[in-house]
Amino acid sequence: MTTPRDPQSDPADGAPFHAPAPYGPQAGAGSAAGGLPAPYGPRVGAGAAVGDPPPPQTTVSPGPPTADPRWARPAFLALLLATGVLYLCNLHASGYANSFYSAAVQAGSQSWKAFFFGSLDAANAITVDKPPAALWPMALSVRLFGLNSWAILVPEVLMGVGTVAVVHASVRRRSGHGAALLAGAVLALTPVAALMFRFNNPDALLALLMAVACHLVVRALEDGRTRWLVWAGVAVGFAFLTKTLQAFLILPALAAVYAVCAPVRPRKRFAQLALATVALVVSGGWWVAVVELWPASSRPYIGGSQNNSFLELTFGYNGLGRLNGDETGSVGGGGAPGGGGRWGETGWDRMFNDDIGGQISWLLPAALILLVAGLVLSRKAGRTDVTRAAFLVWGGSLLTTAVVFSFMAGIFHQYYTVALAPYVAAVTGMGAAALWHRRRETVAALTLAATVTATAAWGYVLLHRTPDYLPWLRWLVLVGGLTAALGLVFAGRAGRRVVLAAAGLGVAASLAGPAAYTLSTVREGHSGSIVTAGPASTGMGGGPGGGGGPQNGTPPGADGNGPSQTGGFPGGGPGQDGFGAPPGADGTTPPGGAGTTTEAPGQGPHGGGAGMGGLLGGTDVDAEARELLEAGAAGHTWAAAAVGAQNAASYQLATGEPVMAIGGFNGTDPSPTLAQFQQYVKDGRIHYFVSGGGAGAGGGGTGRGGGSGTGAASRITAWVQSHFTHVTAGSVTFYDLTRPTSDS
Repeated sequence: MTTPRDPQSDPADGAPFHAPAPYGPQAGAGSAAGGLPAPYGPRVGAGAAVGDPPPPQTTVSPGPPTADPRWARPAFLALLLATGVLYLCNLHASGYANSFYSAAVQAGSQSWKAFFFGSLDAANAITVDKPPAALWPMALSVRLFGLNSWAILVPEVLMGVGTVAVVHASVRRRSGHGAALLAGAVLALTPVAALMFRFNNPDALLALLMAVACHLVVRALEDGRTRWLVWAGVAVGFAFLTKTLQAFLILPALAAVYAVCAPVRPRKRFAQLALATVALVVSGGWWVAVVELWPASSRPYIGGSQNNSFLELTFGYNGLGRLNGDETGSVGGGGAPGGGGRWGETGWDRMFNDDIGGQISWLLPAALILLVAGLVLSRKAGRTDVTRAAFLVWGGSLLTTAVVFSFMAGIFHQYYTVALAPYVAAVTGMGAAALWHRRRETVAALTLAATVTATAAWGYVLLHRTPDYLPWLRWLVLVGGLTAALGLVFAGRAGRRVVLAAAGLGVAASLAGPAAYTLSTVREGHSGSIVTAGPASTGMGGGPGGGGGPQNGTPPGADGNGPSQTGGFPGGGPGQDGFGAPPGADGTTPPGGAGTTTEAPGQGPHGGGAGMGGLLGGTDVDAEARELLEAGAAGHTWAAAAVGAQNAASYQLATGEPVMAIGGFNGTDPSPTLAQFQQYVKDGRIHYFVSGGGAGAGGGGTGRGGGSGTGAASRITAWVQSHFTHVTAGSVTFYDLTRPTSDS
C-alpha cells in the first residue's frame, strides 16, 4: 500500500493525497467502479446475500461493493424503463402544455435567431422572461419531428429519466445498488417530478443539471481531480442559462464542502474552486455577453425586463426580487416571513403546508431524519471521508434550497419544488443504507423505525387532505408503516425473512402515497402557466390539469374568482410571473371566453381556460378565427398582435404564423411602445389586432407597464380601437389594421 501523504507538508504540490487507513481508499483488485473501494472499514463481498446481517463495524455504510451483483444492472435498466414508460403514459393529454413556452419552441424551430434568443415568435418581437437553454432541446426536437405535443414533451421525459440515472449513479458509488434503486424510485415517484418531467417549463432541465452538479462534486471529492469540479461548474453555468439565479442556490453548500473535505492540499482546493468558477462564468456568461453586446435594435426585446436588459431581468425581477418580494412592476410578494401574502404563507413549514406538501414533502421528513443520522454515524470519520461528504453535498443542497423556498417573499409556485426532488431522493437512499448496515445496533434500528413511522404518519396527513381520493389508502399507509416500524425495532434480533419483510413493507408504505399522487398526475393532462400534481387538496383549488387556486384571498378578475384549471394561482396572486386582469377596455369577451369551443391544434383537454383574459393559460382558437388569420398572413411580418404572451401564443400555435405578444407575458412590459407599434402598422407589418388580453390591455390594475390602464399595451389598445375597423370571427373580435375607420 502506498504510504499516505501529509496534506500540509507534501512537497508534491497539486497531487491528490489519501488519508491514512481506515478512511482513505484501499488498494486492491476488488476496488469498485472507478477504482474506489469502500470509503472506510470492512467491505461487503460480491457474494454476500441480500439481507444477511453484516459483521460488527463502525462504518456508515459498506461503500461500493467489490463487484456488481447479477441483479444490479437489470434492476437499474428496469428502473429507467419503468420511469420512462410511466412518464410517457398519456403524455399527449397535455397538448402544448404551457403554450407560453411552446410558442417559443415553435418560433425556435422556424428561426435560428429566435432559437438563440428564446423569442416568442419567429419574427423576433420579444423573448420569454427566462434564458433559452430549456427551449433548445425542445426546439431541436420540433425541427426534427414537427410541431406536436410529443415532440415538445418527450425531451422533458428524457430529462426525467436522465435525472433518475444521475441520482442512481451517485448513490450507488457510495451506498450500493439497493440504496441507489431506492433513491431512483423515490425520485421517479415524487408527484411534482412526475408533473414537471412531463411539462415544458424550464424546471425539468434545471433539476437535471443540479443533480449532475452534485454528482460531479462528489466525484471530485473521491479523488481530488480538477476535471470533475470544472464540469460541475459547467453544469451550474448551463443551469443559470435555464433559470438564472435559482441555479446558484446550492453553490454555497457545494463550495464549502469541497473547500473543507477535498483530498488535496488547501492551495490546490482553492485553485480548483477558482477554475470551477471560471468554468461557471464562461458556460453561463457567453450567452449573456452576446445578448448585452448585440445592438438592441436588431434583436428581440428582453421579455420581463423594464429596460430591455437581461442583466436587469436577472438581478431584479428574476433575482433578488424573488427573495424580498420587491419585484419591479410586480404586484408584491408573500409578505414578511411567517406571514401571508399573494404567494402564500412563508415560514419554516411552507414545504409542508396544504398548498405545497402534497407536491414534494412525502419523503421530506424521512430525508431530514436520515441526513442527521448519516452525519452522526460518520462523526468520527476523517476529514476526507467521501460518504460523509456526499451527505453534506446532497443534504446541504436540500437544506439551502428548502430554506430559500420557505422564506422567499416573491413569486413562488408549487412546481418550483421539483428542484428538491433529487436531493430528497439521494439523501433518503444513502441514509436508509447507512442505518440498514448498522441495523443490529439498537440506536440504528430505532432510528429506522422512527423514520418509517414519521413517513407513514405524514403520508396519512397528506392523504387526509384529499378525503375523497382513495380514502382507504391513508389507513393502509398508516397501519402498514407502523407494522413495518415495529418489525424494524427488532431488526437486530429477528430472523432474516422477518427483517426483509419489515423493510419491504416499510418501503411500500412510504412510497404508496406519492405513487398514488403520481399516477393521478399521469392520468390527467396539464396545461397553462401554473400546474400542480396529484388530486385537488383542501388547501388548493387546482388538481389534475390545472394550477392551485387562491390560498389567501381572492385573485383579481372580472368575476372575482380565479379560473379553476389553467388560470388559478397559489396564494391569490398573479399569474405565472405577473398580474391578472379583466377583459379588455372595450368590454369584449376575451379570446377563449364564453362560446369558444374549438381547441387549437395540439391543445389538451384542459387547455381551454383562458384565465384572466388569456393571461395564465392558452386560449381556444375558433376555426373561423384561425382561417381569418391564416388567410391574411401573406405579406405581413406578424399575422396579428395580441396583448399578453399566452394570448398571442394560442393564435400562433393554431396558425403557425408569427403573432406579436404586446407587453410580454402579462402584457405589461414596455414593448413595443405606441410609437413603435404605429410604425409597424404604417409599414404594413401587422395585419390584425386581437381584442382583449393580459394586464396591460386596460382596466386591469397595476403592472410593469406603468399603472392602471396607462401602460404601453393599454395605449396601443385604445389607439387601435379608435382608429381601425373591427371584425368578428367566431366569438372573438379582431381589428383589421389595414382598414382604418372613416373617422381616422
